Amino acid sequence: MNNTETVIKIEHLFKSFGSNHVLNDFNMELNKGENLAVIGKSGSGKSVLIKCIIGLLKVDSGYINVLGKDISKLSNKELDLLRIKVAFLFQSNALYDSMSVRENLEFPLRRHNGSVKYDNMNSLVEQVLDDVGLSHTINMMPSELSGGMKKRIALARTLIMKPEIILYDEPTTGLDPITAREISQLILSVQRHYKTSSIIISHDLSCVKLTSNKIILLINGKNYTEGTFDDFTKSKDKEISNFFG
Repeated sequence: MNNTETVIKIEHLFKSFGSNHVLNDFNMELNKGENLAVIGKSGSGKSVLIKCIIGLLKVDSGYINVLGKDISKLSNKELDLLRIKVAFLFQSNALYDSMSVRENLEFPLRRHNGSVKYDNMNSLVEQVLDDVGLSHTINMMPSELSGGMKKRIALARTLIMKPEIILYDEPTTGLDPITAREISQLILSVQRHYKTSSIIISHDLSCVKLTSNKIILLINGKNYTEGTFDDFTKSKDKEISNFFG
C-alpha cells in the first residue's frame, strides 16, 4: 500500500480473565485503507481484542492508539465520540426487533447527531440501503429478513455514520456459503467505496482470502506472525499449516 498512515497501533497488550491469559503481549498495526484479518482458534482472544480496541473491555496493561488517541486516557464521552468513527459490526447483528429497517438506520443518527434534518436523514438511509443492495427493505421488520439480509442491514447501520474504521466480528458466521461470499464481497466493496480501514475477525478462510490485505495469526495471546494470504498458504510452519494446510 502506498499510504502507510497508521490508524490503529497496539503495543504490549495484556488482558486476562482470572487465570486465563487471553492476550499476552499482543502487538499490531492497522494502516489506513487496509483490511486486516485476525485469525486463530476459538477462544484465542480475537473478539476480546476488538472489544479492547473500542474500550468495551478495559485492558490490564499495554497501549492502544486509535486515530491518534490513546484509548486508556479517554473519558466515556470521548470514547463515545471515537466510536462514531470506529464502527463495530456485531456477530449477532444487534438490530432492534421492535424497530423497522428505517428506524434501525435512523437510530444512530438521532442518538449521535440530533441536528440531522428529516430530509437529510431519509436520503442517508436510502443511500446506505442502496449501497448494501436492500432498498426494498426500508419498511420491513427484522423478523421479515433472512440472516444475510440482517447482516447487510447491520452493515448499513454502521455505514450511515461514515466511519473511518470498521471492526467486523465473524461477519459470515451462520450464513450459507453463497450468502457468506456475498457478504465478503460487500466488505470489499465498502472498503473501496467508503475508503475504510477494517479489522476482520474470522475463522472463514474464504472470507479472509477475499477481503484481507494482511492477516495476523493469533496464538497463545500473541501476534504469532503476519503476512498475506499467499504468504500463509506457502508457509512450511506447522502452526500456520494447521489453518492453511
